[in-house]
Amino acid sequence: MMNMKPYVVGIDIGGTNTVFGIVDARGVVIASSSIKTLKHANVNDYIDELYTAITNLLVAHDAVDKVYGIGIGAPNANYYTGMIEKLVNIPWPTPLPLAQMVSEKFGLPVAITNDANAAAIGEMTYGAARGMKNFIMITLGTGVGSGIVINGQLVYGSDGFAGELGHVIMKRNNGRLCGCGRTGCLEAYCSATGVARTAREFLEIRTDASILRNIPIDQITSKDIYDAAMAGDPLAKEIFEYTGEILGEAFADFTVFSSPEAIIIFGGLAKSGELLLKPLRESMERHMMPMFKGKVKVILSELKEADAAVLGASALGWEAKPLVPAVAPQPAPQPAVKA
Repeated sequence: MMNMKPYVVGIDIGGTNTVFGIVDARGVVIASSSIKTLKHANVNDYIDELYTAITNLLVAHDAVDKVYGIGIGAPNANYYTGMIEKLVNIPWPTPLPLAQMVSEKFGLPVAITNDANAAAIGEMTYGAARGMKNFIMITLGTGVGSGIVINGQLVYGSDGFAGELGHVIMKRNNGRLCGCGRTGCLEAYCSATGVARTAREFLEIRTDASILRNIPIDQITSKDIYDAAMAGDPLAKEIFEYTGEILGEAFADFTVFSSPEAIIIFGGLAKSGELLLKPLRESMERHMMPMFKGKVKVILSELKEADAAVLGASALGWEAKPLVPAVAPQPAPQPAVKA
C-alpha cells in the first residue's frame, strides 16, 4: 500500500544552530529554517521552540498531517536506543531520551543518529558520494565528526557509537584538552574551535605582524582566520597549513582502516577550500602507507551546508517506528483449512 504521507522532517542539531527541513520522497528539501540550539539551557524549552518553528513551517507549506516521520542527526545520538548519551558542546543533562521526547511532542515516529552519520547518509544518497560503497565523511564544525561507510553500509558498531574519528589522538604528549575529557584529540586541533585555539597559541608565543592582532584574542573565529588568509596574511595561512598537516596525518591513518575511495569534507571549515585542502592532501600523501598512495580522493561535499545533514536525517524519518505501538499487534489470520 502506498504511503499517503508524502513528507518527512529532517533535523540537524549542531552546537550552534539547529537546522530543519521538510523533505519529500525524492530528497527535495521543500522548505527549511533554523533556531539557535543554545538559546535555551533547558532542553524542554528547546523542544517547545523547535516544535513551534517546525509547525509554523509545516503550516506555511500545507504539510500539516502529511509527515510520515522525523529523523534527527545530533551529537552522540545512538541509532539503536534513541538516546543522546553524552553532550560535549551542549549543556543538557544526559543520557537524554531525545527520540522519545520529540516523538511525544510531535505525535510522530522519530529515529536519530549521530550528526556526522546523518551527513554521510545525505552525501551517499544525494551528493558527492553517490555510487560509492566505501567512503568516510568528516564534518569540520564546532567539533569533528565522522561517518564511515563500508560496503555501502553505515558503520554503527556493537553499541551504536562506531566512527568517532574526531577523537583519535593526534598528539600523544602535551596535547590540548578536548571536550571529551582526553588530551590531544583531532577535534581539539581541526574543528573550527580548534583552529581558533591554534590562532590564539600562535599569537601569544610569536611576534609576527598579523591582521589577526586587530581582533581581541578571545574573540577570534575560524572565519576571521579565513578572511585574514585570503587577504594574504602569512600567519593566518600558516594556521591553515598547520591544521591541514594534522588532518592529513589523520586521513592517512583512517585509510589503513577502511581503504575508502574518498574522504569527503563537510561543515563550516570546508568553505576554506584550497587554503585547507592543499596542505591536507600533501600531508596525507606524505604520511600514507605506500600501498594506498594516490588512491584516496579528498573532496568537498557537493551539498549546501546543512542540507547533507538534514537530508541524511530525513532519510531516517522514513525508517522511524513508533516507540509505543498505538494498537497492540494482532495475530496474523490463519488460512482456512478445507475439510
